[in-house]
Amino acid sequence: MQPLQGMLVVTLEHAIAAPFCTRQLADLGARVIKVERPGEGDFARAYDQRAHGLASHFVWCNRGKESLTLDLKHPASRALLQRLVESADVLVQNLAPGAASRMGLAHSSLSPRNPKLVVCDISGYGEGGPYTEKKAYDLLIQSESGFVSVTGTPQEPSKAGLSIADIAAGMYAYSSILAALIERGRTGRGKRLEISMLEAMSEWMGFPLYYTLDGQPPPTRAGAAHAAIYPYGPFTCGDGRQVVLAVQHDREWILFCEKVLRQPALGPAYKGNAKRLAERETLRQAIEGVCSRLTGAELIERLDEAQIAYGRLNEMGDLWAHEQLLARGRWTKVATPGGTVPALYPPHHVQGDDPPPMAAVPALGEQTDAILAELGCSREEISRLHSEGAV
Repeated sequence: MQPLQGMLVVTLEHAIAAPFCTRQLADLGARVIKVERPGEGDFARAYDQRAHGLASHFVWCNRGKESLTLDLKHPASRALLQRLVESADVLVQNLAPGAASRMGLAHSSLSPRNPKLVVCDISGYGEGGPYTEKKAYDLLIQSESGFVSVTGTPQEPSKAGLSIADIAAGMYAYSSILAALIERGRTGRGKRLEISMLEAMSEWMGFPLYYTLDGQPPPTRAGAAHAAIYPYGPFTCGDGRQVVLAVQHDREWILFCEKVLRQPALGPAYKGNAKRLAERETLRQAIEGVCSRLTGAELIERLDEAQIAYGRLNEMGDLWAHEQLLARGRWTKVATPGGTVPALYPPHHVQGDDPPPMAAVPALGEQTDAILAELGCSREEISRLHSEGAV
């Protein structure tokens, strides 16, 4: 028995934020019906063809769902969607601002016919205010939230290498939906949730916000290093291997100097993170001088002996083969229209428990006829809907 087994989620979604949210719900056992535009579908299907001819973003965010194609400009399709939503537990949408309301899919319109329904509206900027009608994409929100300004090198700001603003919004939508379902268990009623990408990302910006309280200077962009802790970042060894060091406090700093650098006098001379941060250029030269004489394996051996935290600066090939993921049995396989692909179990899955559904990534419209039949459509009606381009 999966936690959300028996629950129906209907989602009008595209790109990343909403699909990432609803995939988590599918991983918990919910039935997720993804409503897509006939012939085109979620535009993320066309981002690339890296996953056996399918888009990498789409495969990541859409396993375990059913694809229903509906042309929502067609009256018959809108009526079918209304019938579907009337039996749903959750409706998620991240359409253009105002689009869901114009189709009668606002919580205020749906709640009288389905009081238990939880509606989650995901948008770039939220309802109300001068940005309400603005379109929003991940990079734009990374920029508007100030994230790009504190990321990168001193010479050049940078975005994150993945859709971090979409993920932030998707995770807040996911957790908020779960909370609303718990609340519904007590009250018997659903509710409306509103998730703004800007607000989700701004919450994640709490450290640099407070760091600049009362007009203080922002944290410096430090590349892959930490802007406010030192040494905390990558160092290159003599064999080219990069190892990321993480010395958090003075006790670790003393051990690091004694057992890794083997220069114990540096410990008391640079006690206190503020001093280390102020003298980071001097310390960088000292640390790099030691690392350049060691291989990556030799440095890691010293770090393990001193019990200093570190990480290898892995690339994607290293992650595919990561020994910890393999040892914990975190990989399985998922079917897609292009063939089977590896997939990680979701983080909530505990080894030894029944596995999550991990069902297939759907082809565009793959379940359309079956869902229409569930809604009471005859074969003749389904054929007519296809001929009219409504589905």
